[in-house]
Amino acid sequence: MDELPPLPIRPSNCPPGLEHLLQIDQLLVHQQVELMEVVLGIETNNKYEIKNKLGQQIYFANEKSKSCSKLLCGRRRPFKIHIVDNMGTEVIRLRRPLRCGTCWCPCCLQKLEVQAPPGERIGYIVQKWNSCSPKFIIQDENKDAVLKIRGPLCLSGCGCAVNFKIESLELSQKVGKISKERSNLTKEAFTDADNFVIKFPMDLDVKVKAILLGACFLIAYFQKRKIATLTR
Repeated sequence: MDELPPLPIRPSNCPPGLEHLLQIDQLLVHQQVELMEVVLGIETNNKYEIKNKLGQQIYFANEKSKSCSKLLCGRRRPFKIHIVDNMGTEVIRLRRPLRCGTCWCPCCLQKLEVQAPPGERIGYIVQKWNSCSPKFIIQDENKDAVLKIRGPLCLSGCGCAVNFKIESLELSQKVGKISKERSNLTKEAFTDADNFVIKFPMDLDVKVKAILLGACFLIAYFQKRKIATLTR
């Protein structure tokens, strides 16, 4: 792996471990293919490489969930995702409780909590009810809305990337996007492994960048089966 550039000096409002996010405007999230899933079709705890736009790994994410919840709840299962840096230090923790998997049940929609460092909440991703397309609100640690994410009407992508637009609250101006990229056909035929690209402004608050990374994982689990089925 290429050596990462020196980290910038961490400002006081930047949680420790998030220095990598200060001077970037893009993240690549690649799910690792698990042999057990390929051979036996048994879903395992997901693992992800998180890289900068140069393809250099800056974080590694590992899901923790119980086998019975994967068996009974599938993609709706509760989970924790531990995100560590290249030294193995956990810098971000994501927590999702058991929620509904459909926008037709507005009483128990998706929600994910983001902690950085672990134990200190910095924000949330909350699904908003919509009968046509997935919508999410990005909230800060005080649960005040910061940004919104709007998914596409059609999840098939017609062979192209599936884009979730990141927009400002009032004017709905596009400020970034979370895109599910197509994998190669061989990989898609045997696994449901995901590849995502997250784009955001360089000067966006580092905590919000971390929350958008959490939003990528919520979208991955929330839409995994539906997108995987429709894009094959």
